Amino acid sequence: MEGVSDPRRTVLVVEDEKNIRDLVCLHLGVEGLTCTAVGSGTEALELLNQQRFDLVVLDLMLPGLDGLSVCRAVRRGTTNRDVPILMLTARREEADKVLGLESGADDYLSKPFGVRELVARVRAMLRRRPLVGLADGDGQPPVVYKHIEMDPARRRVRVGSREVELTTQEFNLLYVLLSRPGIVFSRDALLSRTWKESTFVTVRSVDTLVKRLRKKIEEDPANPAVILTVWGSGYKAADV
Repeated sequence: MEGVSDPRRTVLVVEDEKNIRDLVCLHLGVEGLTCTAVGSGTEALELLNQQRFDLVVLDLMLPGLDGLSVCRAVRRGTTNRDVPILMLTARREEADKVLGLESGADDYLSKPFGVRELVARVRAMLRRRPLVGLADGDGQPPVVYKHIEMDPARRRVRVGSREVELTTQEFNLLYVLLSRPGIVFSRDALLSRTWKESTFVTVRSVDTLVKRLRKKIEEDPANPAVILTVWGSGYKAADV
């Protein structure tokens, strides 16, 4: 496994406050990471459409194009669609944090934050691996579930006649459920299968991921027919 200090590891830091931007880059540089820093969402999106990054540290409150808009655009794109995103926010309300996760962020950190916590979260996010075998489809057979087809080797999902773009975590979670229809998975079980070696995400992250998935694959996300909630237990794919 590549270490955090691998020189190929690149991080895009998007923060409009120069002192915070410089502080983040300084300490990530000490970790052996190569940082690119920008101060606006527009600059960030231009870079994210041009080159690959291993991680994005993204401030929520940015001039012009805000962090949520950048996050959504990245997840709809192609170049960095699966890049881990750590969102920085000065807002401490749970609703704001959930909104960030629903927009496609993988984790969040509230300002003011400690440098050690920032570095620890970055380390954890860079250690994460997709569900074993799902990154390249090695040994994972295709799944056909009702009107949904999943091809791990090509990372493709078709819902009826349309192809649906999913992030790595969305793909992993859907694969776990559809490959075992009718089996109930607790949130903790889904967390361990979807966020490999993750320390800082919570079971609430599973709920937001399911919500995002339903918007992409369900005919009526408010009345799901594929991913069902099992109250008090977790989630399952409806029996075929």
